[in-house]
Amino acid sequence: MSSDTPLTFFEHEVLVLVGSGGAGAHDLVRMSRQGRMYSNAADSQWYAAPKKLAARGYLEARKEPGRTHDRTHYTLTAKGRQALREWMKEPAHYPRTDTSATSRVIAADLVGEAAVKRSLLGMREEIEFLLEQLDAGEERAHDIPHREKYLLLSHSLARRIILAHRDWLDEVERELG
Repeated sequence: MSSDTPLTFFEHEVLVLVGSGGAGAHDLVRMSRQGRMYSNAADSQWYAAPKKLAARGYLEARKEPGRTHDRTHYTLTAKGRQALREWMKEPAHYPRTDTSATSRVIAADLVGEAAVKRSLLGMREEIEFLLEQLDAGEERAHDIPHREKYLLLSHSLARRIILAHRDWLDEVERELG
């Protein structure tokens, strides 16, 4: 991949999470696990992307001591910051969401309402877990004062989306046999 190939959304996401303080790939994995409602990228992608971005000049990599061995710590370069500024000039598009839940509802005439209802209501446990994660994320946001406002705004949207799913499940439960 040449250095002039446009960055993907995921690559921009990595640059954003590296942020002004920098981060290691293990930090990116930890952040992605804590923010599972935002991304479904595999851990391997979080380890590979910073290396590629460093090779293309968007991140600088340096070795720092870790608990058991040296770890690579990445920081934004001027090129990385410029890429983020250019990205902000593009209008944001409405984010597409996974349609498996709605596809399951549409399949009710094929597999039966009870099966669909049982399948969908299985999301309730995960929804409660995600809400707990948001609570914890909002607490952690206070520890990052330069990003607190932005993290809280991000968590606000995530909470609204999750609560909308919970409300929708209430409707599914009422409407399906």
